[in-house]
Amino acid sequence: MKYWYFSFILLLSGFAMGQSYDPYALFSPQVYPVGANEYRNAAGEPGPSYWQNKADYVISAALDENKNEVTASVTITYHNNSPQAIGFIWLTLEQNLFNPSSRGYAKMPATGVSRYGDSKLEFPGGYKFKAVKLISESGGKWNETNADTLITDTRMQVRLPKPLASRSDVRIRLDYSFTVPEYGADRMGVLQTSKGKIFALAQWYPRVCVFDDLRGWNTDPYLGAGEFYLEYGDYEVSITAPADHVVVSSGELINPSEVLTPDQLKRYNAAKESSKTVMIRTKEEIGNPATMMKKSMLTWKYKISNARDLAWASSKAFIWDAASIELPGGKKSLAQSVYPVESEGNAAWGRSTEFIKGAIEGYSKRWYPYPYPAAVNVACNVSGMEYPGIIFCGWKDKGESLWGVTDHEFGHTWFPMIVGSNERRYGWMDEGFNTFINMISSSEFNKGEFGQADINGHAAALALTDDNAEKVMLTPDGMQEENIGLNLYFKPGYALMLLRNHILGEKRFDFAFRKYVSDWAFKHPSPWDFFRSMENSSGEDLYWFWKGLFLENYKLDQSVESVANTEDGSALLITLQNKEKMAMPVVLDITTMSGKLIRKNLPVEIWQSSGRYTLRLPVAEKIRKIVIDPENVYPDMNPRNNVWQGSK
Repeated sequence: MKYWYFSFILLLSGFAMGQSYDPYALFSPQVYPVGANEYRNAAGEPGPSYWQNKADYVISAALDENKNEVTASVTITYHNNSPQAIGFIWLTLEQNLFNPSSRGYAKMPATGVSRYGDSKLEFPGGYKFKAVKLISESGGKWNETNADTLITDTRMQVRLPKPLASRSDVRIRLDYSFTVPEYGADRMGVLQTSKGKIFALAQWYPRVCVFDDLRGWNTDPYLGAGEFYLEYGDYEVSITAPADHVVVSSGELINPSEVLTPDQLKRYNAAKESSKTVMIRTKEEIGNPATMMKKSMLTWKYKISNARDLAWASSKAFIWDAASIELPGGKKSLAQSVYPVESEGNAAWGRSTEFIKGAIEGYSKRWYPYPYPAAVNVACNVSGMEYPGIIFCGWKDKGESLWGVTDHEFGHTWFPMIVGSNERRYGWMDEGFNTFINMISSSEFNKGEFGQADINGHAAALALTDDNAEKVMLTPDGMQEENIGLNLYFKPGYALMLLRNHILGEKRFDFAFRKYVSDWAFKHPSPWDFFRSMENSSGEDLYWFWKGLFLENYKLDQSVESVANTEDGSALLITLQNKEKMAMPVVLDITTMSGKLIRKNLPVEIWQSSGRYTLRLPVAEKIRKIVIDPENVYPDMNPRNNVWQGSK
């Protein structure tokens, strides 16, 4: 979802003091609440018996641009790889959020507009099902029977006539339609432009809920803020739209010669080999009959493998450009951008494809290779949303804001498209991780063209540890909407940067983080798997770190309590105090009267047994000044007591 990590207000007044430090609470030898077993081992890796189910989709869809309606049929092949039989299957029906009778509508504010909808609108949204069938094979023939179903808000239960045995599969076909909302919870919608409507289609087909070893069926309703938790599978999609439309989708276009003119096909193939942006459909071709296929409707066919979702977009207003993405090992992908004439220009969407290339090539080298055959950026009325191989971004974005949202949404390829965490429950595992890798990406793209200054931990401390803000581990739907940017994006992103740059160091952190991504690529990790993985690979007990910043909302206040000479005058005794519940390493800058600077780096273990620590410092001259955390790295909420001034 849209990058929010700097979109909160820092509250810089009213220090909340007085919480006493308890070493045992922070450094106790805790055991993580989810135990290790043969499915998930104690090192934070998938265990020897790890399993997950699979859902494959074959979808045929048609777009009626006049009615804003999608009519479709989807056949789902569900593979039960679990060690047990399953008596029913749950599907998620996110379109039902847009019906006024939904739970999500009930949660929307009575006054004002939420990002996720408007309670004042009576939009007749939701799925309309024509048929739900179970498909079985008998005697070499395929038979269809009506399925026994129950729809509850944004979920459908399909009750099987007999349990689906372990290592077997079942097929379900659903025929349906729905009206596309103009603004679909900032994840999909319809934008009217001067040359026609832009349809951004997501959450557009019934999808199988995840059945896992942690909770069984994950059936949390779709309420708007919480995103998605989906099984991986293979997709084959046919989308029929008016012939003057360009249709882009997750995956690879497998019938380009059937939907592109000879000139467009030539440019499309040239773009696959070009490091520079190639125009496939220019603004002059929009609405020009001479540059269109001589049919009223065209069917675009796409295919993608081992993906957890699929989205698409369609419009007669699209300008279309593309370029090759160079991946590790000599592999390539195709960066593509589609946008209306209102968004063209090198100061705006004319650089979108360049941004896609820069982001994906950087992430692929640093963390894990990009896995999809294409990467498409769609200009629409969605301010930022991610899907496998395709993202939706604001059509008015330009310059740094377009780089930021493009980089962020394609950063989601790694979290949660490759590392398939449960966004519905643990939003920080995709938004926070992504915010973190975005910080590095922005500092590196085009020699730091859009690089951000390092975060001032002192300035951000009050917001990071605000008593009125929820803990990071709370579900997104449980947070106040105004706190989501802080708790899911900024705070975990800042915490990981702190861990990388100042606690573990780049080499240890990057090794551990890459291993986590590789171990859990196309799998479903929990928070506890991540914590264990980082600790095992880095060789550090980091429970104190996770507890202070993720599990709790602890504050940090380090101070210089006193400075005294030893009895023989050979050394100084500098007493430090940890006055709040969080602990961090200590960096001390000590300046002598002659101007000599002495830096002392003290590990977090100095706080394991007490909230006070005394440093013995042999010195031959008087001290002018002592400063804790001179570079403002840590989230110290009261920097006024970080400085001690000596007398001349």
